[in-house]
Amino acid sequence: MTGDLSQCSDRDLAALALSGRQDAYREFLARYKAAVFRLIRSNVGDENEAMDLTQESFVAGFAALGRYDGERPFRVWISRIALNKCRDWARRRAVRSFFTRALPLEAAYDVAGEGPTVEAEAADRAQLARVRKAIADLPSNLREVIVLRGVEELSQSEAAEMLGVSEKAIETRLYRARGRLRELLGE
Repeated sequence: MTGDLSQCSDRDLAALALSGRQDAYREFLARYKAAVFRLIRSNVGDENEAMDLTQESFVAGFAALGRYDGERPFRVWISRIALNKCRDWARRRAVRSFFTRALPLEAAYDVAGEGPTVEAEAADRAQLARVRKAIADLPSNLREVIVLRGVEELSQSEAAEMLGVSEKAIETRLYRARGRLRELLGE
């Protein structure tokens, strides 16, 4: 198992990484970093936060690599970790939001966001922003399914395994998520 690591299976890479081969960790990053970043960015909606959470996900995954089951795809395993990081981030954000709203009114000017105006955006960017916002407004169980199936294009069984639910639950949640998106987008 020395040589080109791009030919190694996830199980073999995990064994190499656990034996101390740093290049095995780099190979995991090369294989899965972009997919994990897209998954997180779709959940949190902020590229900078997504970069940080992607890094946190891999750090946590590598620290727990001894618990990785080589019979399953590493992408599913690291994606579950990433989704948990997104959930933690959302909880922390909700707490920060509470305290932000509790500021005195005269301090509210410092809190206001400076987003681009709709007029400054091209029509396609505005539509994309609407869709992203609608996805972000979905309950987390529906948002996760729509991101995994629609954005990441995972199969129903992969999404079910990642979220720890049945394939039927994925099908039901996806149906509900699409219906809710149609309502939110006014279609």
